[in-house]
Amino acid sequence: MDGSKSLSTFGLFVLWFGAAVSVAEILTGGQLADLGLERGLWAVFLGHLAGMLPFALAAWAGFRERLPAIACTRVSFGARGSWIVSLLNALQLVGWTAVMVQQGGLAVNALTASLWGVSAPVLAPLLLGGLVGLWVCLQPRGLHVLNLAAVGLLFCLTLALSIVVFGGTPAEAPAAPTGSFGLGFELSIIMPLSWLPLVADYTSQARSRSGAWIASCLGYFLGSCWMYAIGLLGALRTGSADPSGMMLAAGLGGVALAVIVLATVTTTFLDVYSAAVSLRNVLPGLNRRAVSGAVALLGTALAVLAPSDAYIDFLYLLGSVFAPVAAVFLADYFLARADSRARLVDPLALFSLAAGVGIYQFLSGRDLPIGPTLATMLLTATLHLVLRAAERGLRKGRENGQAATRGAA
Repeated sequence: MDGSKSLSTFGLFVLWFGAAVSVAEILTGGQLADLGLERGLWAVFLGHLAGMLPFALAAWAGFRERLPAIACTRVSFGARGSWIVSLLNALQLVGWTAVMVQQGGLAVNALTASLWGVSAPVLAPLLLGGLVGLWVCLQPRGLHVLNLAAVGLLFCLTLALSIVVFGGTPAEAPAAPTGSFGLGFELSIIMPLSWLPLVADYTSQARSRSGAWIASCLGYFLGSCWMYAIGLLGALRTGSADPSGMMLAAGLGGVALAVIVLATVTTTFLDVYSAAVSLRNVLPGLNRRAVSGAVALLGTALAVLAPSDAYIDFLYLLGSVFAPVAAVFLADYFLARADSRARLVDPLALFSLAAGVGIYQFLSGRDLPIGPTLATMLLTATLHLVLRAAERGLRKGRENGQAATRGAA
């Protein structure tokens, strides 16, 4: 995927649909089962709809500037200030790699143990991580062709999975579901928002405006809502949010195994690729394939060693940093029209980012109708716009004062 204007509209749709089809998305959808079917589906739809607005704006900015996502943040944070965002993004992408490989490995191990009596809790994530590493080594043209073929097969397999899951009768939801709608909304919005630090890595290479944001948004929105719905309905049918358990209960076996392997590889590749892009913002001479391979290796090691129950906590942690980063950048780029690319560091943007992290920590754990992440973004953007207006007012006042002094002289 290296090179300017290399991704077609259809290619971007396929890329982002493939990104959405993952064990992690099915697992998160299963977490909404205590909302019941109707409220759970509304939480999925509204949460994704809200998350796609900043996703679309970030995609459009990348296309317009022809810059990767982290390079775009120089607009707010300055050339060296963006290094902080680069390093944080690379760190979270290593974490996402570990999560994807770990969740995929757990599902693969459960399926192989049930189907063939073979349990390999360490070997399964190692094999998945190895496949991601092989994906990294492919040349751009070969990667594009293979990715199209993989996502096409993945679509067919997911369709088969959906027919089984949707065809059954979900267990009756309680008369008064006990789940918090705000929590369901939060778990739905966090997925599209988690891609904000890397969406422009791909839309900056789009051949057309429609491909940059319409195809990307449509591909991810449809794919992610579909995965959440599978997870939600599967959990209602089986009583478990575990993707491998619901697939086994649905009698899928080999189809489920193929879905998990392909989905893990096509999604995780985006993480390791973008981690390299982020680090090259700091050290432009880094080799993209070598860094991507190192990220795949490190993420796989963490997948084997880290506890699996840290998954939801990891999702919440993402919101505490990257929701404020996105809020500051989008407010500057689309509303304040600020541009700090000529500066090394923009202290005001860093202050707004720190304040946003504090806002998220304050709101985290509170049962808000729109969840803490969206609330944090709205409050951080508002604060940042006020500070930008005050900064411009002070600057204009100084300029007028200097002009008056020169005039008097």
